[in-house]
Amino acid sequence: MTRVVRVRSGHGPGGFWEAALALPHPRLRPGVLSYRGTRLALDRPRRRLEAPIGAVTLLLGFERPVRISGTGRAPATLLSVYSGLSTAPVVGEHDGRLSGIEVLLTPWAAFSLFGTPQYEVADRTVDPDDLPHALGAGRWRSVGELSAALAELPSWSQRFGLLDDVLTHWAAAGTPSSARVVRAWSSLSRSWGAMPVQRLAEEVGWSVRQLENRFREQIGLGPKAAARVLRLQRARRLLAAGRTQAETAAVCGFYDQAHLSGEFRAMTGCTPREFTAVRVAPPVGPPRGDRMSGEATSLVLSSDVGADFSKTGRLR
Repeated sequence: MTRVVRVRSGHGPGGFWEAALALPHPRLRPGVLSYRGTRLALDRPRRRLEAPIGAVTLLLGFERPVRISGTGRAPATLLSVYSGLSTAPVVGEHDGRLSGIEVLLTPWAAFSLFGTPQYEVADRTVDPDDLPHALGAGRWRSVGELSAALAELPSWSQRFGLLDDVLTHWAAAGTPSSARVVRAWSSLSRSWGAMPVQRLAEEVGWSVRQLENRFREQIGLGPKAAARVLRLQRARRLLAAGRTQAETAAVCGFYDQAHLSGEFRAMTGCTPREFTAVRVAPPVGPPRGDRMSGEATSLVLSSDVGADFSKTGRLR
């Protein structure tokens, strides 16, 4: 059985919201990281900045589409969304009504489920049913059909249970990921991007070139680019926990505060100070709903800031 971690809901001046968090069945882990169910019925549109994370996102939409935009990528309006690993932020916006389930996957598990070279979807947002995949196993042969079936179920527990079953079937029919890639990604993730690429290659018995090629295929980014994402993910976590920029730069392996600030701006569109300021300001309406538990992954943007970011890729 899927273990539902928490279901929360609220109703206030801004409207109604509900969030349900669950861990996938143990047979799907560690490839499938988490499930997050969402229902929003707000009285105004909402924009969120999503910073890069070390996971692939599959959003199974039930009701209304979301519009995804970001520097260097064509805007897309989709009901269900597949987002590969990215080194740049995106803005997701909707009209205030949103419902669906967000599934977080390790990149190698996404490669296995969809059979698509992950470099083809890195820094991109696509309709998952546009990907060539082997999802013909089981009753639901497309993500669209699965989303519709999930929407019809009466409870989050039943939806997560169906997801467990379907993803198990899809994984069995999918493309096996390389055990060496899985090991290399696990080592890089545990070190928060600090392990040198040469050492990573030696650990799994490949040359650096072999590691780079297989990483691009099954992770989406090369090991150096993936390490940047993981380092900044850790930096956001530490800053959100109250660590200073100097402490964070030292712990995460940046040369100095200027290096941290430059990487932060390149991958989030804002400085550490700007990111922290928006994080500490209470959002209007429901909580921001970070994509990863215990992580600082998202910012709820005001209408003017969100519109400006969509055009410039900068928070200010």
